[in-house]
Amino acid sequence: MAYSCLKNAKAYDPTQKWNGSMQEIWLEDDRICAEPNADDQAKATYYDLTGAVVMASAIDIHSHIAGGNVNTARLLLPDQHRNHLQRQKVHPFQCAKWSSFDTGYRYAEMGYGLVIEPAMLPVNAPQVHAELADIPMIDTGALAILGSDDLLLRLMRSNASQAQINDYVSWTMNSTKAMGLKVINPGGAQAFKLGVETFGLDDVVPDYGVSSRHILQTLQTAVAQTGILHPVHVHCNNLGTPGNIGTLVETMETAQGLPMHLAHVQFYGYGDDGNYGFSSGAARMMEAFAKHPNITMDVGQVLFGQTVTLSGDVMAQYSRRDDASPSKWIVWHSENEGSGGIVPYQYKQGSFVNGLQWAIGLEIFLLSDDPWRLFFTTDHPNGAPFTRYPELIHLLMSYDYRMACLSTLHTEIQQMTLLKDLKREYSLEEIAMMTRAAPAKLLGQTDRGHLQIGAKADIAIYHQQEDLTKMFRFADKVFKDGELIVKDGQVLTQKQTKTLSLAMGYNDDIETVIQSYMDQYYSLKLSNYGVTEDVNPHPNGFAYQSLEGVYSA
Repeated sequence: MAYSCLKNAKAYDPTQKWNGSMQEIWLEDDRICAEPNADDQAKATYYDLTGAVVMASAIDIHSHIAGGNVNTARLLLPDQHRNHLQRQKVHPFQCAKWSSFDTGYRYAEMGYGLVIEPAMLPVNAPQVHAELADIPMIDTGALAILGSDDLLLRLMRSNASQAQINDYVSWTMNSTKAMGLKVINPGGAQAFKLGVETFGLDDVVPDYGVSSRHILQTLQTAVAQTGILHPVHVHCNNLGTPGNIGTLVETMETAQGLPMHLAHVQFYGYGDDGNYGFSSGAARMMEAFAKHPNITMDVGQVLFGQTVTLSGDVMAQYSRRDDASPSKWIVWHSENEGSGGIVPYQYKQGSFVNGLQWAIGLEIFLLSDDPWRLFFTTDHPNGAPFTRYPELIHLLMSYDYRMACLSTLHTEIQQMTLLKDLKREYSLEEIAMMTRAAPAKLLGQTDRGHLQIGAKADIAIYHQQEDLTKMFRFADKVFKDGELIVKDGQVLTQKQTKTLSLAMGYNDDIETVIQSYMDQYYSLKLSNYGVTEDVNPHPNGFAYQSLEGVYSA
């Protein structure tokens, strides 16, 4: 056993109500432990953290880091991820921008320990997991997509029981080694294949006779009844459309009191008032959010600069193809489960629309009175690359910095938003809550996101300074599983980590239904479908959480 001691730690841990209190934190191998005996203390490694801030490593619940859309975007935009610097032998590909390796290094530098890929098509799951296995330094997980799946819609069309739907969801979780369920514009991909270009909650998928609302409620019920730890993770209808704030509020009501997570809600915070037919709906959103304690949300903040938008919402991506910058885009269909699109985009400070998007995201953050239910994301890379997170923290923690940025934008934005009157500044305790404790709770990860005895020794240490962007961009030290992997903002060693997955029970009869369907309609055999252990080449590369006993059909 190896012991380490973090001395003079100014610790922030909302689960223990540590709000900058001085703590002595002991590590035993890969766990936080109680103070050991005198003999073990004498052999321990000590770290004096005077002047530093200590938190559990951060958790990102929604970041597109692997899968077909990500890799297609790399092919479409090679200029965005070329290796401009010499590769170093000790850290292969550490300078290759936007690569799997780069993803792990950049997250680790900022003090992150777990990142969730939120959009894994089941048919593409082996490729997703192979890529996740290549991302070092951080643990990962993925959410499996259902909602426009042909077999699901066929089951619903034939009035299949909720129990059978539950079995199909559980089978999908197991076969794809997923952590949870993602629903994207429910039914929209199938509707688009049949010529539909707009799709609301009560619109019906042609040929299937089921509405978007019915699909969403059926899958939400399945997640709740099967005991999946993370609530159904929803990309709502009408993404990015002026007036779509009504869709978001209606979706909250559609949840009928059951847990539901709404993704990148900034892209649904739009009214249609004003001279430009585009206005902020943030106040209305947060008023509804306060009335629905069953709802959690992540923001999807926009930050200015070049990025690429990618999504399984083929309707939204197709409708924005003419906005591509540079002028090239891809829209695609899969055989069964879905569609998607990649559209590069540049958010410009001089644009009224982009400036208002920036302001709406900040309004949402600042109007929230419950950081346990509102989560810190840019919907990487859709709103901005995840490497811009430190800048967003700075915006939330400094009113003066926000106002300096606001002063550079279109003059009408100040009059059309509440931003200049929202003088709230996030505290370090709230940052720790929103980026650590709350995401761990939402994902059902009881041994992460805090500094309690028994927790994983995933710890981030920051040198406290006035430049908050710099403070959170490069951590002073990062421990992963008790091992020091980052020092002075530099990765010390490449560390392979784990992919989290659920192990769920279900009625085996569903496999007969799936086998019959695939034999009749699908080019892929069931025996070739799904994720096996060998897709991850690292020893014990998967970490499973069992729900056995929680659910039986």
